[in-house]
Amino acid sequence: MAPPPKPPPARKLLCMCSLSLCLTYACYSLMGGPGDRRAPLAPQAASAAPPTPPRLRTPLASTPPSSAPSSPAPTDGGVAPSGPEPPAGPAASATPEYGEKRLPQALIIGVKKGGTRALLEALRAHPEVRAVGTEPHFFDRNYHRGLDWYRDVMPRTVEGQLTMEKTPSYFVTTEAPKRIHSMAKDTKLIVVVRDPVTRAISDYTQTLSKKPDIPTFEVLAFKNRTLGLIDASWSAIRIGLYALHLESWLQYFPLSQMHFVSGERLITDPAGEMGKVQDFLGLRQVVTEKYFYFNKTKGFPCLKKPDESSSSSPHCLGKSKGRTHPQIDQDVIQRLRKFYKPFNTMFYQMTGQDFQWEQEEGAQ
Repeated sequence: MAPPPKPPPARKLLCMCSLSLCLTYACYSLMGGPGDRRAPLAPQAASAAPPTPPRLRTPLASTPPSSAPSSPAPTDGGVAPSGPEPPAGPAASATPEYGEKRLPQALIIGVKKGGTRALLEALRAHPEVRAVGTEPHFFDRNYHRGLDWYRDVMPRTVEGQLTMEKTPSYFVTTEAPKRIHSMAKDTKLIVVVRDPVTRAISDYTQTLSKKPDIPTFEVLAFKNRTLGLIDASWSAIRIGLYALHLESWLQYFPLSQMHFVSGERLITDPAGEMGKVQDFLGLRQVVTEKYFYFNKTKGFPCLKKPDESSSSSPHCLGKSKGRTHPQIDQDVIQRLRKFYKPFNTMFYQMTGQDFQWEQEEGAQ
């Protein structure tokens, strides 16, 4: 019987190479090779959270800014911010990571001592609103810091939520309208206005609480009391010239992008005023009469949770709200009303709203 034919040299070489590779791999494994060379999953990827919902059904807790002003300006009345309750359950710990920081789409721009803090606190009870608790003062004091700084001050929002802030001094800042328009020309603006006479007295009362040695209201309000010359350069008087300030804003924004809230009705009918504000901002009607409780002692409405079973007490504004005003001579009150009347009439015509401040006879 003939011997079997010898395998071709190429085939013999391939078998030898395969055997060599197998022996090399076996030895390498016995010597402790690296094993599984796949990169380990990062902790975040290993336990990835579900996709962010398009709209949260419960309010997010306030997110502290990662780069807040070195010396944040005091709020109107120094009220400690109280944001909406954080979501319960597993998502609660992840709340700060939800969404992203955006520039505000709406601003409360005025006026000082008009009721801006009360409005902001009511808006923060809405699940579709996230607002800064302190006053950033970007468009009047911190503009040099740039929009990146301003954005970083804002809270995080998810799709369907509105970013807001309030700084009442914007309304009387000459540069503010142009600066806000440069940021976003479609920004919505809210102005809380109040009878300029009682507003001026409230402004003076706040200053008096900090500086007890200042002159009397009567001394500061007049250049010459005998002649009845009002000192319109005094900030407490100047802020109440609403028509003059509004002219600057209308150079950059149409009236349709501005909403004027009555500071008086915000106290007597907070739900009614909030309904108009929510319509203006395109929000669902969430903050209704069930969110308010009138505190007879303070004379102001307080916020409360609509859940009747909740054991938490209503959230009222701080001690700086509802201060007792000093007694002002009625002759001074009437002189101020006469001074403001033409400016009020002009303001009514410009806004298309009659705030009826002339009926506040003797109000302080």
